[in-house]
Amino acid sequence: MDIFDALTLIGGLCLFLFGMNIMGEALERRAGNSLQSLLGRLTTGKIAGLITGMGVTAVIQSSSATTVMVVGFVNSGLMNLGQAINVIMGANIGTTMTAWILSLAGIEGGAWYTDLLKPMSWTPVLALIGVVYYMFLKGNKKKDTGLIFLGFATLMFGMDIMTDAVSGLKDAAWFTALFTAFENPVLAMLAGAVLTAVIQSSSASVGILQALSSTGAVSLGAAIPIIMGQNIGTCVTALMSSVGTNKNARRAALVHLSFNVIGTVVWLAVFCIFKAVLGGSVNVFSTLIGQPASEVGIAVAHSAFNIACMCLMLPLSKMLEKIAYALVPEDKQPEKVEELDERLLATPTIALERARTLTVDMADCAALAVDSAIRMLDGVDAKQAKAIREWEDKTDHYEDVLGTYLVKLSAARSSDEDSAQAAVLLRAIGDFERVADHAASILCAAEEMKAKGIRFTEAASGELTVLREAAMEILGMACKAFADGDVEAALKVEPLEQIIDRLKEELRRRHIVRLQQGVCTIEAGFIWADLLTDLGRISDHCSNIAGGVIDLHEHNMNIHEALRAVKSDTDHFRTLYSGYAAKYLDRIKPAEG
Repeated sequence: MDIFDALTLIGGLCLFLFGMNIMGEALERRAGNSLQSLLGRLTTGKIAGLITGMGVTAVIQSSSATTVMVVGFVNSGLMNLGQAINVIMGANIGTTMTAWILSLAGIEGGAWYTDLLKPMSWTPVLALIGVVYYMFLKGNKKKDTGLIFLGFATLMFGMDIMTDAVSGLKDAAWFTALFTAFENPVLAMLAGAVLTAVIQSSSASVGILQALSSTGAVSLGAAIPIIMGQNIGTCVTALMSSVGTNKNARRAALVHLSFNVIGTVVWLAVFCIFKAVLGGSVNVFSTLIGQPASEVGIAVAHSAFNIACMCLMLPLSKMLEKIAYALVPEDKQPEKVEELDERLLATPTIALERARTLTVDMADCAALAVDSAIRMLDGVDAKQAKAIREWEDKTDHYEDVLGTYLVKLSAARSSDEDSAQAAVLLRAIGDFERVADHAASILCAAEEMKAKGIRFTEAASGELTVLREAAMEILGMACKAFADGDVEAALKVEPLEQIIDRLKEELRRRHIVRLQQGVCTIEAGFIWADLLTDLGRISDHCSNIAGGVIDLHEHNMNIHEALRAVKSDTDHFRTLYSGYAAKYLDRIKPAEG
């Protein structure tokens, strides 16, 4: 092997790693909704968590990426440590899928149907399809599909280049001597751990081992300990990701390390015992480990080892949890959970779901603030007033952290659907923050009325009750529509918003009549006008929120067009409008005078 072969090997490795990376990222974006669905199953038990870890890792082709996601979930409070353990175990099995795909390259036989099974037979076709999708078709989903094909083609070309580059090593004495040294299981295990730690991908290191196996110099007895070591090396990524996280997230990374170290030590010990007892005589075991490893044999060994580790450690998951707590003990002071972990930005769909969950919490704070503030008009309570201001401060905080996070998320490559959801969330957090501001304004009005002894007339109080009820109904509908993605609830918001506009104008007119008759004071009139403005603007923001839900459902990001479409649905809109008119407008008594 000369310098040019070495450069070819490096180039093939670079193509292999690059192809695996872009394919994994594109698969992750393309499977966005599936990842959300899998995430929803995390809390349903051990087996569900195990299957989730397998499924997510099989999709994104990287156990390291899955484990980093898990660290982010635990750090954000989306998952507890017990759930994380099951997902990590499943991830170790899911990552073996890559080795099976790569093993197809080792299929032998000259028949056309066996050649068709080899990836390199149809990789050029996939590359062509990928180029067409990526360069000539519009839409992020189609481009991501193209990147999946291109990534796989690049990966396979890299694998083929590596295999060709090392083909000359089969006659090199130093290379044979190297793998003879790896007949020592401990040394082979350490070599696998170091290689995987450097390139931070067990799938890639298994692929390199499969390429080297084409020389015939790698025995199965040397390959198995190397595979075991690769499981330890892959923990480096998660450990690095856990730096700066809360204690539970660090425990999740240590669980990953403990799982792989214990599994490797136990099964390596079993392997060494068998080798010591049976390796010196002629038997099935010694014959098996002495034969040259093939691509398929390595894939089988990789899967068998990870399944064996899972079978060993799944019943001992509580022990892993205790080890993690022993290594990272609990403090007396409870730790603050990270609201939005930037590690999740590597998985835009999951990051978006987390942002959406926090926005729903923000909506609840805003709704509670408005409900309590409106009740203050009947009598101010100092404790409740403090709670309203805390809710308003909390919505301000949510707007800051969510706005920053969503801007960063928008900069990440994501699907069209994820981009649309991010845009709706950005608009919604502004609306919910303003709703909470109006709640604080209503509270100030109530406190001013108490401080100055101002009271509304009986007629004004009755009218305000009607407007209050309408405002609370529209806020409840808007929050439900947003939280549940309920288009039916969203469609009911705009007719009520128009009724509230009519109510507001009618109440303003009636107030002027009372002023002219000397029934109402100027000071009460200022507060009355402020309350009408606050309640009216709350309904306006509810209309914006509902419009965003409709936009997302209709795949139309122009809110004004969405609202015009609602109004143009004459029968549905008029029916709702008439119902709200009877419920609210018809309850107002004839104006005095």
